[in-house]
Amino acid sequence: MKITPTRIPDVLVLEPKFYGDDRGFFFESYNQQRFNEAVGRDICFVQDNESMSKQAVLRGLHYQVVKPQGKLVRVSEGEVFDVAVDIRSNSPTFGQWVGETLSAKNKKQLWVPEGFAHGFLVLSEVARFHYKVTDYWYPEHERCIRFDDPDINIHWPVVPCGFPIALDPMLSDKDKQGLDFKNAEKY
Repeated sequence: MKITPTRIPDVLVLEPKFYGDDRGFFFESYNQQRFNEAVGRDICFVQDNESMSKQAVLRGLHYQVVKPQGKLVRVSEGEVFDVAVDIRSNSPTFGQWVGETLSAKNKKQLWVPEGFAHGFLVLSEVARFHYKVTDYWYPEHERCIRFDDPDINIHWPVVPCGFPIALDPMLSDKDKQGLDFKNAEKY
């Protein structure tokens, strides 16, 4: 497995070795020993989640202020643009974001550590998205930052159907209530 730091070094891109032939394919999607070596600490995932979303759905930017979750995310069907925003007040990359295209085709995964807000935009007709998380979901501690916050200034891509997604994404009611970065709780 190839593991590459992003421009925010704590956020990692994981690319498995892929073996394919006329019969199909095989790849190792997770190896705890290699993963722990890459992040430099022992990680314990307590829950796996899966979502399916339509094109132009934007989920996020989500995080928990108490019991923060680290997330190892990947896509098994379709394609998304996945984003992590550093909301650790004492971090040299505080307020910065990184984005990575994850797809069933490229098999990339993204490690989003605790202390980051996370979101994704569906680029394909549908996408099946998988999360391994380091803590359970506590709705009372969940927070949301606006996906289009001008201080963060995420450069969301244009979906293949051609309209600028940043102007009209499909959001949940919760995500429509996202706070500005400057007013959101941080770590």
